Amino acid sequence: MVDQSKSLRDSLIKSGLLSETQVKEAIDDGRRTGETLIRSILRRGVVDETSLISFLEKEMEIPRVDLSSYLVDQKTVNLVPISIAKKYHLIPLFKVGDVLTVAMVDPFDVLALDEVRSRTKCDVEPMVAAAKDIEQAIGQYYGVAGSVEDILKDIGPVEAMQLPVAVESPTEEAPIIKLVNTLVMRALMDNASDVHIEPTEKNIRVRYRVDGLMHEVSTTPLHLLSAIVTRIKVMAKMDIAESRLPQDGRFELKLDNKAVDVRVSTFPTIYGEVIVMRLLDKTNAIFTLAELGFNESNLQQFDETIKRPYGIILVTGPTGSGKTTTLYATLSHIVSPEKNIMTIEDPVEYELAGIRQSQINPKAGLEFANALRSILRQDPDVILVGEIRDLDTARVAIQAALTGHLVFSTLHTNDAAGTLTRLVDMGIEPFLTSSAVAAVIAQRLIRTICPRCKTGYAPSPELLKKIGLDPLQKYEFFQGKGCKTCHSTGYKGRMGIFELLIVDNQVQDLILRKATTNEIKQLAVQHGMKTLRDDGLQKVLEGKTTIDEVLRVTQLD
Repeated sequence: MVDQSKSLRDSLIKSGLLSETQVKEAIDDGRRTGETLIRSILRRGVVDETSLISFLEKEMEIPRVDLSSYLVDQKTVNLVPISIAKKYHLIPLFKVGDVLTVAMVDPFDVLALDEVRSRTKCDVEPMVAAAKDIEQAIGQYYGVAGSVEDILKDIGPVEAMQLPVAVESPTEEAPIIKLVNTLVMRALMDNASDVHIEPTEKNIRVRYRVDGLMHEVSTTPLHLLSAIVTRIKVMAKMDIAESRLPQDGRFELKLDNKAVDVRVSTFPTIYGEVIVMRLLDKTNAIFTLAELGFNESNLQQFDETIKRPYGIILVTGPTGSGKTTTLYATLSHIVSPEKNIMTIEDPVEYELAGIRQSQINPKAGLEFANALRSILRQDPDVILVGEIRDLDTARVAIQAALTGHLVFSTLHTNDAAGTLTRLVDMGIEPFLTSSAVAAVIAQRLIRTICPRCKTGYAPSPELLKKIGLDPLQKYEFFQGKGCKTCHSTGYKGRMGIFELLIVDNQVQDLILRKATTNEIKQLAVQHGMKTLRDDGLQKVLEGKTTIDEVLRVTQLD
């Protein structure tokens, strides 16, 4: 058997990278600290890491790997526990048959290779990578699961039973507090909008919603459920003794000068209480209208419409489609010292300078309809009503729009034309709807291609035909291959797609005749309205998103 340490030692000296004295000092120092030769050399700084990696690659024939552009399958990562990955600074890369290839800071670390071999029951082939790249890879691929695993070592079943008492002590950093903080902080780092903590038959599943889609990030033992729920309820000022009924609460976090508002909701299930936390970064800048994703034509028309002195403008779409963001951007666009702008919301998500904001309080009897009646006595010019949920609110909003106020609100409908017929179906007289409504925007959020791994591709002719494009014509399409920046999804961030329907004289006539949604939509399209899918496909041709994403979001439109 070849003495690898001797071979490495001799090669370092023979290559001229280090002198015999430097190697001897590094070995002696390593014996005192328990480090390998390579770790000792790196810590002492006698040679830079880049030169050492080049030496290992060229002289020792150890392949190097650039982890910044390498994608690791999660199943492969799961073969090696986070404790071993952190202890030896390594990350598993791929498995072929019974051979597992691993990226390491020190590919000559015999103890590390033996432990990985013992744990995985695989032969191990080492590759070399930079220490910082391995640390980033461990953070990316183990993420919350790794942090949680570290914390769970400190929590046994007995301690878990005692934790609800401990969490009430603000001075004690109990393991369960670290666990909850880790879940929330990591969600913020991943730009998640929601954290779901869900008990199942066997464990607690933790999922994040990122860019509108859910993905699992960790599991924890089921015996910790009571402690986790109690900790979050204490933070959100909820009743820790009540587990049979749903509850709502909130708390605020400070992180790196950021104020994060966390809205908490609990719901009882057969396996215990489910907790959903919605994260609102209150320091995020409000988008401008141009940043939302309006095409040039829609932006110009919408800008002209919101300058009207009166009328109602409705923004529609399902929950999570960005309606509030659009309304906030609109109010920020028109705010001025000459205008009295007031809002009634549920809840107030972001604070807007120069605007008087309030939120409903059902327990105190303050609902949208009666709050809106009170606002009208406050001499407003512009009013934002968070949502039209019932006929009473709709009537008050319509009357406000007809009596010299510019009103903004939201409705849950699939498209712009359907909003007009929905109002009539709710009980609003057609002549009031046609007179009061100035415009309707339907919108969705689509994921945008990750700029780090963006690459060209050719869709199938069948797919092009499906979306109404000529397969014989030349187009340029892009998609994301998947990288660590986008968590292997190929997408990073979202933007809006919009359908803007201006209520002109001809549309008013159709409303008065109680025309169908399709009739109104056909007329609007004839007058130049782009549908949600048309707007999405335009963004595909601009290289901003993919055909699959547009079809996913607009499949019912």
